[in-house]
Amino acid sequence: VQLQASGGGLVQAGGSLRLSCAASGRTFSIYDMGWFRQAPGKEREFVAAISWSDGGTYNANSVKGRFTISRDNAKNTVYLQMNSLKPEDTAVYYCAARYSVATGGYDYWGQGTLVTVSS
Repeated sequence: VQLQASGGGLVQAGGSLRLSCAASGRTFSIYDMGWFRQAPGKEREFVAAISWSDGGTYNANSVKGRFTISRDNAKNTVYLQMNSLKPEDTAVYYCAARYSVATGGYDYWGQGTLVTVSS
């Protein structure tokens, strides 16, 4: 599967952005998709994930109540609606996909989209 992330940009603290991740290729076998982020000088961290089949979601504690992950299966696209953004949300955001949880991680990654939140 190939992933194309978009929607990043510069926003003031308290503002909102919506990221998109378009999947192509063998999308019918996707188990779930997730969003991760990596801030400068820090390790990549999990943000949110969504089941491709039933839409079940899981969010990191740091974004609960502010970020919402959703999907549009018809468009093979996953979204990350980010509200009440904080400067500490500044990072490169990556979408990822996997066909199975058996591997223990995500196997396919998009190119990343930069989100910058100014104070």
